[in-house]
Amino acid sequence: MINQSDFKSIYDEYNKLVFNLALSYCQNKDDAQDITQEVFVKIYQKHRQFNPELSSLKTWIYRLTINQSLDFLKSKKTAKRFGFIISIFKDESEDQEIQVTDFNHPGILLEHKEELQILFSNINRLPPNQKTALILNKIESRSQKEVAEIMQLSVKAVESLITRAKINLQKKIN
Repeated sequence: MINQSDFKSIYDEYNKLVFNLALSYCQNKDDAQDITQEVFVKIYQKHRQFNPELSSLKTWIYRLTINQSLDFLKSKKTAKRFGFIISIFKDESEDQEIQVTDFNHPGILLEHKEELQILFSNINRLPPNQKTALILNKIESRSQKEVAEIMQLSVKAVESLITRAKINLQKKIN
């Protein structure tokens, strides 16, 4: 069992990293906070599974955050689909709630918010590996070598993912 002071020092050191990475995936502060909380619960529960011979603690936490973020987005997508199916069978006289994606990313100037919302919307439609490589490299400013280590891929594979992500983004934006 991990002691409180070790866990607190891990939390203090990696809290912002986890939150910012989660925010890059979901573009919503509340969702990013939920993901961050879940990541630290997993760190607490699974700390014995961490093997320092295989990767650094930072890399392990990146992987946990990426997986938690992708799982969160999948469950949110499933919930939206389920909600849509329910609404088909729902009596039209009942109140129907329309959900609009909230783009709530701190630090974005108001005049650029719409452009960035479109960009992140397109990034969110990329395949998970391309999205992860792009976010880590371009948004989190990680080198391709670091991205390769986090994603457990070769540097060449990461380079290819980033290139394909850029091409797919270009197609989606145009």
